[in-house]
Amino acid sequence: MTAATELLDAGDDRRLERFGDLVIDRPAPEAEWPRRDPDAWSSADLVFERDGGWQSAGDIPTAWEVDDGDLRFELRPTPTGQVGLFPEQVLNRAWVRDLLTGLPATPAVLNLFAYTGAMTLSAAAAGASVTHVDGSRPAVAWARRNAQLSGLDDRPVRWIVDDVQGFVAREARRGRRYDGLVLDPPSYGHGAGGRSWKLADRLSDLLASCAEVTGPRPAFVVLTAHTHGFEPERLADALAAAYRRRPADVDAGDLGLRARSGAHLHLGAFARIIGR
Repeated sequence: MTAATELLDAGDDRRLERFGDLVIDRPAPEAEWPRRDPDAWSSADLVFERDGGWQSAGDIPTAWEVDDGDLRFELRPTPTGQVGLFPEQVLNRAWVRDLLTGLPATPAVLNLFAYTGAMTLSAAAAGASVTHVDGSRPAVAWARRNAQLSGLDDRPVRWIVDDVQGFVAREARRGRRYDGLVLDPPSYGHGAGGRSWKLADRLSDLLASCAEVTGPRPAFVVLTAHTHGFEPERLADALAAAYRRRPADVDAGDLGLRARSGAHLHLGAFARIIGR
């Protein structure tokens, strides 16, 4: 089985990636420059168009598997053009795993907007107990499938289908505490009762609630965003305010990928703090 993923090229508002054995061509509005390796695009097995969905010269697979280090993931072509794995998060996953490996006992990690579970499995493989929270029941079931494929289904993971902000508020009232926190909130969504959820309006309140369940000095916090206007400095400022740190004490940077062709694709931003 072919391992991991690779960005092959990006340009003309699209991205060309390999996920295991399959090469995928899909939209990337951030890639406003010309393609650097035009010939590579003919190798695409699957093409996603926003107006036409998935297209292929042959049968469109319902699922396939890829190995990423010692973890294995089931990927699927979804109606939104995603496949269930975000390669731009690989460095954050390694950062969390390294931190957890050095902590005593069994650290408790809260993973919010946890989707298909790559960060959950990285933390569980490092010996953490993880609370995995996502509002989508199919996404949580998909994450549990990935845990089985990775041989981690016996690890201490709580799989929670719930509104994230409501769950965190209830955890705070219960007095539950976590050593580490990971969250990758969407740009838009729907909260409890169908109420609209917009990152620009909710991030400060969400982080304030998170600080209640981690305390002011958690072992770590990782915040990522794939939302236009949320650059590293903005995320750093938000984390600093919630955890009463100076912005200079927050590690922040670009969430992106370098292609084999040399193109750099910006896909969002991250901000991280370590308890000290």
